[in-house]
Amino acid sequence: MTAIDDSTVRDPDALRADMVRALRDQDAVTSESVAAAFAAVPRHQFAPDTPLELAYDLHRTVPVKKDEHGLDISVMSAAHLQAVMLEQAGIEPGMKVLEIGSGGYNAALIQELVGSDGAVTTVDIDRDIVDRARLCLDDAGYGQVKTVLADGEAGVPGGAPYDRIIVTAAAWDIPPSWIGELAEKGRLVVPLTVRGTTRSIAFHRDGEGLVSHSYRLARFVPMQGEGAAKERKALLRDGVAVQTDDERVPLDSEALNHALDSPRLLRWSGTPYDLPDELELYLALNLSSPARLHASQDVVDGGLVEASALLGVPALISEDSIAYRTRRENEDTDGFESGVVAHGPQSEALADEYLKLLRRWAENHRRRGAATIRFLPGPAPSTLPENSVLKRHGIVAVSWH
Repeated sequence: MTAIDDSTVRDPDALRADMVRALRDQDAVTSESVAAAFAAVPRHQFAPDTPLELAYDLHRTVPVKKDEHGLDISVMSAAHLQAVMLEQAGIEPGMKVLEIGSGGYNAALIQELVGSDGAVTTVDIDRDIVDRARLCLDDAGYGQVKTVLADGEAGVPGGAPYDRIIVTAAAWDIPPSWIGELAEKGRLVVPLTVRGTTRSIAFHRDGEGLVSHSYRLARFVPMQGEGAAKERKALLRDGVAVQTDDERVPLDSEALNHALDSPRLLRWSGTPYDLPDELELYLALNLSSPARLHASQDVVDGGLVEASALLGVPALISEDSIAYRTRRENEDTDGFESGVVAHGPQSEALADEYLKLLRRWAENHRRRGAATIRFLPGPAPSTLPENSVLKRHGIVAVSWH
């Protein structure tokens, strides 16, 4: 966040004004209506036990509830991400909007956008979260927002059709209810997870399905209830893990851990490393056996795994080998160059496949917004389209132009 003068650090109005200016500066807020909503809603009143500086930080989430393991299962999303999604949604006065995943603050922003003639419904599966959202909304003066306790997988059919449906938890799939409850010219904004990579995608209706050209990097706590993801995870050693939702990918913890102890193969692509969010989406959909490799700071500091794995990096997995992306400084490739680290008996083959994809993307698709994302509901065809992923309720198909 931009620097704030010490004399105003305890003043929520000054912090909120600074937040709005910073959101504009970072192009998260691009419209006057969204700027006005952020300026109007007292964010700190939805985080009453949180320091003001944290509540108004652009890029930090505010914990709301943890599970028995101490992991966040509900948070107030970072203001930057909320702004991006609201701009994607394009909410107008008088609209009916359904929010799936309650917290209170985002619903209040939406109420500001729809105005007195619009209607906002927010639904959550957790009684504690719904009760907390209701209390915060009432205290902040947004009593007209409707709160519902239910599994968001089914939407809220009693209020349909909705002009906009906004999902504020990472969704592995798009259930039929969300499409069925969407108005004919409506828009669904959802953080959709595809092979471990999550993007906030703004979908429009396209026949019986959905289509989008608007997708932005997003991180959310996962959906609970019927829509929960069914990912497979393997802990290779303390601080190193791989995960995938692709059933074809072999996850042999012992063999992959042994591979990490073998000498590394490091190869460079000769192509620029930039637009990593675009590149990661392309890799996730095109690697033949994709997973995500995660490593802790201690492991990275020890030199076993590259820093690219700190937040998760697309990996190519075989029964006994692994390859993943890295980078180095190189003025000849606009500052940084993409490369591949591989371990294990099949490291040469995995590195070759990975390098071909890095070069193909750099040559043909290295720009923002090159992908078209479709959701095709219904039973899977006998042959899946290229660059598509099978879900429970349909297929996610991505093409690059």
